[in-house]
Amino acid sequence: ASLLVGGAKMNNTQVAVAAAAAAGVAAWWYFSQNKPKGPQKVAILDAGAQYGKLIDRRVRELNVESEVIPLDTPPHKLKGKYGAIIISGGPGSCYAADAPAFDPAVLEMGIPVLGVCYGYQLINHVCGGKVEKAEKREDKQEPIKMDTSSKLYKGLSKTETVLLTHGDSVTKLAPGFSATSWSSSGHIVALENAEKRLFGVQFHPEVDLSEHGVAMFKNFLFKIAGLAGKYTPKSRHQAALDEIREAVGTKDILVLVSGGVDSSVCAALCREAIGPKRVHAVHVDHGFMRLHESDTVKVALGKVGIDLHVVNCTQDFANACTTTAKGKKIGPLIEAIAPEDKRMIIGDTFMTVTDAAVSTLKLDPANVFLAQGTLRPDLIESGSHLASAKADVIKTHHNDTALVRKLRDEGKIVEPLKDYHKDEVRALGKGLGLPKHLVWRQPFPGPGLAIRVLCSDGTKPQTLTSAEVAKVRALIKSATNMPLSFTVLPVRTVGVQGDCRSYKAAIAMSLPAATDVAKIDWQGLFSIARQIPSEVPAVSRTCFMFGEPVEYGAPGTEDVTPTVCSQPVMDQLRQADHVVSSVMLKHDLHHELSQVPVVLFPASFGIKGNRSIALRPFITRDFMTGTPAVPGKDVPFAALREWVKGVQNVKGISKVVYDLTAKPPGTTEWE
Repeated sequence: ASLLVGGAKMNNTQVAVAAAAAAGVAAWWYFSQNKPKGPQKVAILDAGAQYGKLIDRRVRELNVESEVIPLDTPPHKLKGKYGAIIISGGPGSCYAADAPAFDPAVLEMGIPVLGVCYGYQLINHVCGGKVEKAEKREDKQEPIKMDTSSKLYKGLSKTETVLLTHGDSVTKLAPGFSATSWSSSGHIVALENAEKRLFGVQFHPEVDLSEHGVAMFKNFLFKIAGLAGKYTPKSRHQAALDEIREAVGTKDILVLVSGGVDSSVCAALCREAIGPKRVHAVHVDHGFMRLHESDTVKVALGKVGIDLHVVNCTQDFANACTTTAKGKKIGPLIEAIAPEDKRMIIGDTFMTVTDAAVSTLKLDPANVFLAQGTLRPDLIESGSHLASAKADVIKTHHNDTALVRKLRDEGKIVEPLKDYHKDEVRALGKGLGLPKHLVWRQPFPGPGLAIRVLCSDGTKPQTLTSAEVAKVRALIKSATNMPLSFTVLPVRTVGVQGDCRSYKAAIAMSLPAATDVAKIDWQGLFSIARQIPSEVPAVSRTCFMFGEPVEYGAPGTEDVTPTVCSQPVMDQLRQADHVVSSVMLKHDLHHELSQVPVVLFPASFGIKGNRSIALRPFITRDFMTGTPAVPGKDVPFAALREWVKGVQNVKGISKVVYDLTAKPPGTTEWE
């Protein structure tokens, strides 16, 4: 066969070659016309945000390459390399004497800039506007008004629900800037100088609680900055394997496995990376596990080929002490009261018992790496420089204590999941072929039930003033017609507000005892729970209390039972936790509820030696923000009734409360 071209015959081979050449020219022309113009990477300038890595994640999910770098990066290191800049939130005040360094010339380079929270305030401040401490904080998810003529809000509604968490506010706009969003309290919460392509938002578009935050990022990256969105990240699975192989070389790995999805995925990755013979999986039973947890974990992991070496270290942990970074000795754990002391002792003791496990397994300490299933939120909340150079410490995670950081600096630890969030780990675990029950196990902290017990020496901590109590009472009365009583719990709990750690009071509301859970106006209760921390900054957590109503000042409301991490105390919490876990299994709630911490706190309510239980059903995707589960929607009323009745039947329990608090202002755990 042949083809006549220009008077000359071409055979099939010649035709094919000519066609291929023509196709190549066409492809070259197409790609040359559609080649992205200018730098395509986004610089995320880190001001110490709790959510900085979430910004990075959102950008990459939109197929744009991003890099988290220090806030004080000079202009010459940005120009020509980045096509857009995002300035993160942070715990400080931009007008303070110790504010993080920032070169205002960054805003004069012509590169589009989006400031988030602190970044928004910083833009206004350095451009000549005014930022001041607000009369009251805003720490809640709320609808705000938007000027939809702004390119940043193209395609959005005039009212959008976002997460606000700040104590400073813009009180005077910088010259050349206009306001584009307003909160319900009248604060300006967004601004722009469209001509210079400088934009700022007081709220957090990167978190799930800002319902259309991703759309705002799309508008900024594509419509304002003109980026192409053609970045394809390397397979994260392969990247994790490469990191493990590069870090350990020919050495062995000892991986700490709690049985949760994080450590299980870490163990599976290590086995795939260097082979099962060089990976030694160790489960440390520190005496703070759930009922039958260690046996369950060993059996479950054995079914996927992971031979777990279980080490019982109950006494080692009970008697453990450690030394803080400032040289102060703390402990033993069995006597520890402060939440941070407990966390530091437990984290450091994990490292010392790991050394013992290396000896027991006859491994050469010089030729073994420690692997941990550390996630991004762990590092952020611990204030690790791996997550942020300037983040505030919310709570020290057991896998990021001072001793762990020392070993990390010495290059003795491998953490292939350190850039992951929980939902991403679950997706990876599914891809690795881990069974469904392991992938969807309820998250359980490494320190176990020890950090779900609020310890006390028997004295009531300072909580609210009489004026603050009166304000809470007035807020509740004005917000609802429900016959609500309330009291201040005789404890303090950890929270996160404005990228900072808080350690504040908790409120418990109650109704007449005969009120069935299905008859309660839960949305009304959640509305009050959102309002109280904003109006009364000394409160960071609000709950509903079941049973007989309790009024502030009533006898027994300030009674506190001395409580430490002893085994009798752990057994009490284990029973309550087992009730909750069993009901979840019965009603198949493990997929619906992201996490359900069961917390023992030392309020006796007048019954000598008794304590109380808090239920914290929580829904989140990123584990950095989230909302309490709604009874009747996320938790069936039947399951809630079984929870309450079952826990009330645990010996020594006075009251059961249901946590109504979002994150922020309350953390997922109580301490």
